[in-house]
Amino acid sequence: MAESENIVAETAGRIFADLADAQTVNSDREGNWKAPLWQALSDAGLPLAWVPDELGGSGASLAEGFGVLSAAGRFAIAVPLAETMLAGWLLAQAKISSPAGEMTVAPASPKDRITLDGDGTLSGRARGVPFAGAAKHIAVLASGGGGSSIALVEASACRIEQGLNLANDASDVVSFNKVRPVAIKPAPRGFDQTSLMLMGAVVRSLQIAGALESMLDISVRYSNERVAFEKKISKFQAVQHNLAKLAGEAAAALAAASSAADTIASSTTFDEAVYLEAAAAKIRCSEAAEKGAAIAHQVHGAIGFTIEHILHRYTLRALAWRDDFGHESWWAVELGTMVAARGADELWPLVASR
Repeated sequence: MAESENIVAETAGRIFADLADAQTVNSDREGNWKAPLWQALSDAGLPLAWVPDELGGSGASLAEGFGVLSAAGRFAIAVPLAETMLAGWLLAQAKISSPAGEMTVAPASPKDRITLDGDGTLSGRARGVPFAGAAKHIAVLASGGGGSSIALVEASACRIEQGLNLANDASDVVSFNKVRPVAIKPAPRGFDQTSLMLMGAVVRSLQIAGALESMLDISVRYSNERVAFEKKISKFQAVQHNLAKLAGEAAAALAAASSAADTIASSTTFDEAVYLEAAAAKIRCSEAAEKGAAIAHQVHGAIGFTIEHILHRYTLRALAWRDDFGHESWWAVELGTMVAARGADELWPLVASR
């Protein structure tokens, strides 16, 4: 990681540590912590990190933004930072200026489609859109008119059905019924919904990897504090074995997510290499989330399932993030289809090239 990337990630980490400490957030049932955190993030220019200066953003590099998302995952924050960053990035692809305030992006599932009608309005339905109810604007990728288009839409112009994901964070259904965008432009040549899903998959992979790192830290700390049969449970071989497996899952997720992020940051298009890395990262990180959450709760025992303990902030979000921008089963099928289309002789060269 370059020095500038370190500085941006460290800035984000300090903000999260000061204003989004897990114990403080978990005990604040009213959500009063959210406004000061968002203000601090906005003052630092992090929500629009991927938006160029001339479009109203901070002009940070993709690598710097990925560092912010890793830090956000380690704190498992429940504000639309990742979504606003992704929305700003999408709008920037079409040279559309980003407004201030919270944003989200639609569609958030590879199976949903938003269409551009002949009169310039948008129609369609997007499920599982994170934080749509809290967003002021939605960045939309629409199909029609001979290709893909990118639009900026006021959230108030859409019908939003509130929903919750596994972590009790907003995961809404957004209906576009002849909605007229604030701005709309053609997407760059070659940019389509798969490109958006790949970027979203890497964003979620980094967040999952960050959450797994925190699960490991919390579990190791707890095992060194909890005493059973007159000795710390960290001394029991079964617990040591579980912690070693959790460390392995966290390391695998971090390696896969970081490799995919590096590939996107160094690429100019969403080519086959990006597809392979991003799809593999979402698959591996999602599998690690399932295994890692189970191990962390097993180490903690009953206390880890209580709402008073902070563990659920990480495990439930890591599990919920698996479904956004394509779950691992969907990506596994798509990746298998790509490999099969290339033929058996091309499998090893494809894998070895990464």
